[in-house]
This record gives sequence, C-alpha cells and structure tokens, in this order.
Amino acid sequence: MDELIYMDNAATAFPKPPEVLQNALDFYQTYGVNPGRSGTDLALEAEAMVTEARKTLAAFFGATGDSDRLVFTQNASDSLNIAIQGLVQEGDHVITTCLDHNSVLRPVYHLEQTGQIEATYLPFDSTGFVDPDDVAQAIQPNTRLVVMTHGSNVLGTIQPVAEIGHICRASGVAFVVDVAQTAGMFPIDMEAMKADVICFTGHKSLMGPPGIGGMYVREGVTVEPLRYGGTGVRSEYPDHLEEYPWRLECGTLNLLGIAGLLEGQRWIAKEGPETIYERETTLLTKLVAGLKEVDGVILYCADRLEHHLPVLSLNVAGMTANNVGTLLDVKFNVATRTGLQCAPRVHEQLGTKETKGTVRISLGPFNTEAQIDTVIEGLQDIVQRHGNRN
Repeated sequence: MDELIYMDNAATAFPKPPEVLQNALDFYQTYGVNPGRSGTDLALEAEAMVTEARKTLAAFFGATGDSDRLVFTQNASDSLNIAIQGLVQEGDHVITTCLDHNSVLRPVYHLEQTGQIEATYLPFDSTGFVDPDDVAQAIQPNTRLVVMTHGSNVLGTIQPVAEIGHICRASGVAFVVDVAQTAGMFPIDMEAMKADVICFTGHKSLMGPPGIGGMYVREGVTVEPLRYGGTGVRSEYPDHLEEYPWRLECGTLNLLGIAGLLEGQRWIAKEGPETIYERETTLLTKLVAGLKEVDGVILYCADRLEHHLPVLSLNVAGMTANNVGTLLDVKFNVATRTGLQCAPRVHEQLGTKETKGTVRISLGPFNTEAQIDTVIEGLQDIVQRHGNRN
C-alpha cells in the first residue's frame, strides 16, 4: 500500500514523535501510581512529574502567576465548559464569534437557550478575521465574558486576540481564549493577550496523546467549580477545596496523558517552535500557490497568509466536499477532513453548507514538499475528471 499522506492535523496531530510516546510509556511503566495520594517514593515521583508539567506549560503560555493555576482536564472542550459555565451568572451577556468551534458555541448556546444568558455572535470579515472594533461595540453593561478562538480550525486565520484582550481588560470583561489550534504551533503569551483564561488540548500541536488538556486561570480571576470529589488533600472536610489546582480538578489525574504532554513539550523545545511553524508555513505557501493555478478549485480566505496557521479550506466547483475528500483518500491516499469541522457558523457565513462544508487540509511537522505536490496533482486530476471548471 502507498504511504498515507496525513493532512488532518487540525483534528489531531499524527504521527506523534516516537520518543514522545516511548518516553511517556517508560515513565508510566515505572511510576504509574496515583500522584499526591500517598507518601511512597513512587507517588512522590509521579507528583514531581505532574508539578514539572504544570510549571513547563505555564511558562510556555507566558503565565507569570502560580503554576498551580495550570489545571489539567480531559481536552479543550472540557476546559471551555468549565471556564464558560464557571465564569457567568444568570443575566450576563456573552460575546463569541462565528469562527468558533462547537466546544465554545454549544456551551454558550445551552446557557442562552435555557434563559440564563444573552449571547452575541460576531461575524468575520472577507479575509477571515474578527474586527476588534466589533467586539468593543458589542460590549453591553451586563457583558461578563468574551470567549473566542485564537486560530480558526476551518480557515486557519490567527485572530487579533491581543487587541481584543486589551479591550476586554479596559472594560472589566473576562476574556477566555481557546488555543486548541495554536498551542504548540504559534507563540502564546497570556500577559500580552490580556487573557484571563486559556483553554488547550494536548493531542494537536502540543504533540501529546488524546484525553489530556487543560486551562490556565489568571490570578485574581475566579472560576466556579462544576465538579466536586476526591483530591487527596484535607479529606476530612465535606467542602471541595478552594485552592488551585484542586478547585477545578477532582479524582485521579490522567498520569499517562500528562507524561505524554510533558514529553511533547520537550520535543517542541528541542525542535524549536519557530522552526516548526516556519516549515509548515512554507508548505502551506507552496500548496496555496499551486492550487491557485488549478481552475475549478475554490480557496477560502487564503489571499493573505500572514497570521495564518497551516490550515486551508477548499472546494471543487460542481462537487460536494465529501466526494472530493473520498477521491483524495481512495485514489491518492491523502487523508483530509471534510464537512463542517464542528464549526457550523463559519460555513453559514461562507455559504458552504450546500457543498456540505469544505475539504480542510491541515499540515503538521512531518508533512513534506513531495506530499504537497501529490495533493496538488490529485486535485488537478479530480477537477479534470469530475469537476465543473469555469
């Protein structure tokens, strides 16, 4: 069988660096006990690794406060549910955007439909960016929260979150940033962003395994817990702990996931995040340039590639996205993501619901120029044989 050309890294990075998986497994096989629950040497070693992961990630995200405010969760969706529902109260107004993923949209929609909050969904412009002035104009006296993506998982556009964060801070509005797509690929500085909470997942560009994610809560910001249970600390008290990280963590941590996340950080540091991003951007530039020469391929928000992730959405005229994706898979062994990519409001604004969404190509650190050539050639073939060229 021909080599798989995997280009769905925005869903999950694949493959993972072999040393990340092996080193995490080696740690787990040696110290795979419950951290923080006893004073045995094994438990202390496990707890030391978790503490190191908190400190490493907090520093990586530019957080200057206590690293214990780095809280581990299942994934970005889990973190966003905790942040959104833990920050708002009945009668509040929440601002989000039409670029956002359902991990933001559905918690906000739930609170809106149950009458607990009001919500505003801001559009993006023709190049795929939200205007900070639109955020400023949308703020009302009861606006409590602005929550939005740092990088669009459909269009790849990196949003002006620092400008928006300054607007929120000046207005006394909490600012939550979903960094699921950017964490590990693009620099994140919470202080520069004026972000109150960032929510991340481990299995994308942070190069960790699935089932691990987290959030960092800025000092002075209070997120109410949604879950209560065992922490291994002050077990005699009936109340859940107020201190971080236990305030938002309960039960046994995903030790193998945290170990994998820490190893992913080490791999990123060794490779150099700037080097990884530059290499992937070079591939994206080659891909866009090649596809612009293919009559019948429609690219979305790809005219400018500044402030852009290596993510591209496209369609072929006269075809549905899923048919194009199937042909890329079956004929050329190229794995992409087709459909609405869990971000329906993007497609409503783009007008791509009739084509059943888009074909999303998302690059990773192990893609090559030769693979880009194959994708371009494959789409040329699909247009010639099946498309509706104008």
